[in-house]
Amino acid sequence: MVSPAIALAFIPFVFSLLIRYRHYFWLFYRAVLVRCLRDYLTGIPKEDRAFQYIMTHAIPGDPLHILETFDQWSYHCEYLSNLGPQKAKILERLIYEKAPLTVLELGTYCGYATIVMAQALPLGARLCTVEMDARKASVAEKVIRLAGFDDDMVEQVVGPSEEVIPQLKEKYRLFQVDFVFMDHWKRCYLRDLQLLEAHDLLPEGATILADNVIFPGAPHFLQYVKACGKYKWRIHRTSLQYFRGIRDGMAQITYTGLQ
Repeated sequence: MVSPAIALAFIPFVFSLLIRYRHYFWLFYRAVLVRCLRDYLTGIPKEDRAFQYIMTHAIPGDPLHILETFDQWSYHCEYLSNLGPQKAKILERLIYEKAPLTVLELGTYCGYATIVMAQALPLGARLCTVEMDARKASVAEKVIRLAGFDDDMVEQVVGPSEEVIPQLKEKYRLFQVDFVFMDHWKRCYLRDLQLLEAHDLLPEGATILADNVIFPGAPHFLQYVKACGKYKWRIHRTSLQYFRGIRDGMAQITYTGLQ
């Protein structure tokens, strides 16, 4: 049995840990504990609860207001791992700068980043967004249509990215991709980038923007991008969406086609 003196000696250490990692403890509380409790009490997944809030508070056909309503929910109600306003500005600026005609999104989630890109795309552009979770895809589909984007502009594909990417040319008539946004499982970033290369889907100058490369991180992806000689790269330093105390970043890479 631990003596009271030894237990007291650990109090400053525990207290310092709580102070140092308070943002991570708060993230765990909001993202895990609150979600589990509300899932149990309501019997409704958090993404569906968020959509109910959007339906009640957002203006249909107004993409910016829908994004703002998502932010209000994520700041004040329940945490959602949406892109968030800080990172959305980076993504939106790149879409305006690059003016891509074909965009591939890997990881639709609730459709937040999809809306950010769709409202910034040039006339006649096409966005294909891939989500492996059918329930989340259903929420995203409703959000995207609520924002006013139809199937001609935003096409949603439900399925694992490693199965969808090899089918993009034949099944989805997407022969090259000018811009790729990655925000799905971080361990899949490298695999899917190499799939895009293997199937000749990246034209010279194509831009890939990958989220969360610092937290939770995608080290193998970054190592490959830096070492393979095919890409120019830079890191946009940000914070985790809705948590300014947690450092994060987005990797912007440009395909040069060189080896």
